[in-house]
Amino acid sequence: MEEQFKPKGLLRFYLTWPFLTAIPIACLAVWFYMHRHIRTGTVCVITAVLCIAIALLFYVNARQVFFAEIKRFFSQYETQQLSVMRQTDMPLALALLNGDIVWMNDAFRSYLDPSDLKKPNIRSITPELNRKQYPTSENETITKSYSYNGKEGDMTLRVNFIDGFPRTSAIMGIGDSVSEFLSVTLNDLSDLHRTLREKDDRQIAAGLLYIDNYDELIDNIEEFRQSMITALIEQEINHYVIEHNGLLKKTENDKYFFAVCKRDLADMKADKFEILETAKKIETGIGRRATISIGIGLANSSYTESSDFARSAISLALARGGDQVVIKDDEGTTYFGGKAEQSSKTTRVKARVKAHDLCELLMQKNSIFIMGHTLPDADSLGSAIGIWKIAHSLEREAHIIIGRISANLRPLYQAFCDSPDYPDNLFISPSQALDMARSDSMVIVVDTNIPARVESEKLLSVAGTIVVFDHHRQNVSPIENPTLSYIEPYASSASEMITEVIQYTDTPLKLTPLEANALYAGIVIDTNHFVNRTGVRTFEAASYLRRAGADVTYVRKKFRDDIESYKEKALIVSRAQVYRDRFAIATYDGEVGNSPTILGAQAANELLGIDGIQASFVLTRYSGGIYVSARSIDEVNVQIIMEKLGGGGHINIAGAQFDHDNMKEAVNTLKSVLDRMMADGNL
Repeated sequence: MEEQFKPKGLLRFYLTWPFLTAIPIACLAVWFYMHRHIRTGTVCVITAVLCIAIALLFYVNARQVFFAEIKRFFSQYETQQLSVMRQTDMPLALALLNGDIVWMNDAFRSYLDPSDLKKPNIRSITPELNRKQYPTSENETITKSYSYNGKEGDMTLRVNFIDGFPRTSAIMGIGDSVSEFLSVTLNDLSDLHRTLREKDDRQIAAGLLYIDNYDELIDNIEEFRQSMITALIEQEINHYVIEHNGLLKKTENDKYFFAVCKRDLADMKADKFEILETAKKIETGIGRRATISIGIGLANSSYTESSDFARSAISLALARGGDQVVIKDDEGTTYFGGKAEQSSKTTRVKARVKAHDLCELLMQKNSIFIMGHTLPDADSLGSAIGIWKIAHSLEREAHIIIGRISANLRPLYQAFCDSPDYPDNLFISPSQALDMARSDSMVIVVDTNIPARVESEKLLSVAGTIVVFDHHRQNVSPIENPTLSYIEPYASSASEMITEVIQYTDTPLKLTPLEANALYAGIVIDTNHFVNRTGVRTFEAASYLRRAGADVTYVRKKFRDDIESYKEKALIVSRAQVYRDRFAIATYDGEVGNSPTILGAQAANELLGIDGIQASFVLTRYSGGIYVSARSIDEVNVQIIMEKLGGGGHINIAGAQFDHDNMKEAVNTLKSVLDRMMADGNL
């Protein structure tokens, strides 16, 4: 160190100032000699010589002591620096590029599990870390999150290029080519993450709970029994909410508001909201089961938004038929339950209100388009005819949009085309509708609430007013922002709903026998000849249509199968396989006719007649895709199964569509959905 040390800065000045002082004294002596001041010049020379002599003596005698002190200082400084680094609370380490740790301080050592101390490596803490993720320059730092031994935090890496490092070390096992090291810093954020999780767990979720069939439970029974039934239901609801540390407030006879923490909401999810099943087990003594619907909102931004989410969720739960829980949060919408069939309501107040609202909207518009779903069935056509009749009675011009027509529906469709009582432009194509539509046009959608399934999705964005009439449970992505929406999952068909609306229109109208036949056919086909989803109001609607001239024999003849279709349907049934002893799955390639999907739906209905079959699925290859018809009686909710495949429908009548024609893949996908839902206890 002595040989290499060269003083600089102030230190150099302190060591050389006597020499520097001698220079001006010598110059002064020269000046005195030049001006004949010999004695004074001699004094200056002697002074300069003494300064130099003293400086040399000091430099020679103090040099060894000076450098020894400097060595001692730096040695102690490095020792103290290393001691501080070793004792600091921040875990620090130095690692090779392969991750092996060659030095660590005490905090880092205590951080590692004893088993990892035998051969310490940074990948023990972050196994996913690889060399490609290392920083490439000394100015770059890389931070990686880690979870290690119950601790969480961030690991910061910085690369160090070290010159002059001993090239070999038998003790440390470092190779002779090492010039790059990784400095590793651990920032333990376990307490912060735990605090954030606790704060997140304490986030408040807003909930709305409705008793679906409250009126049906208390109507026409003694007053004391009404109080008893209400008390039994309220007791179970109150017990369930309190059990999950929630707050419950009764707002109306059949409506409750509650609030729970996010942590307790997770427990409710874990038990799949057992209150849904508990409510059904309440002994009412009148042969009816109570069902409830719950809408829960959870927003990160504010409690007000959580409340808005809850209202939206309960509306969706009711639109899907009730007996279920809908949770809406910032990430999306989740469903639970929905296994019970929604009972038909006896009141027609809503139908009367919707009829009045529809007539008001129709009176404001001169450009009206009516459309159902693609490849329409009897219910789609019948309900569209009913809406057209209402518009016609109000002296408004309306058009029904129809693309492809199935063979089964063509006779009824052709009857309207051939009748002189109807205009030539009663039915128009989707392209014609787009050419005619304006921003002030009104579009009325029947028998579906999914925008992707309508005859012309683009028309929805063109028209300024949208009206929806549907009997299917509302999907997670329904038609957005309709001016008027009438969705009743309890109804057997859209034709039943429109028949009721017709009876409450502002202008009296009289259906023709052909129009009555169309609506009657929609009810007959969707209920499978009054077998599925029929209620009191279904038969009341059918009775009204019969009085209007509906001919049962005419409808039966129009929708009979030809011999080839009948054989093909029998062939589909014969090909069916029983899966998991409760599901019938059949496939059909659509060899006969131009309406294979209808044939598949009919075959699915037939499969339910087999003993032990709880649900049937017929997959039909058609027009570059595969259509799934799903049917059940009462034990399985096929709607939630089809929703997993991107479809929807009713609890016992539903469907979905694959955008490919690989039948084997489609069947395997269906089976995997059934397996997963059975494993989760959802079937």
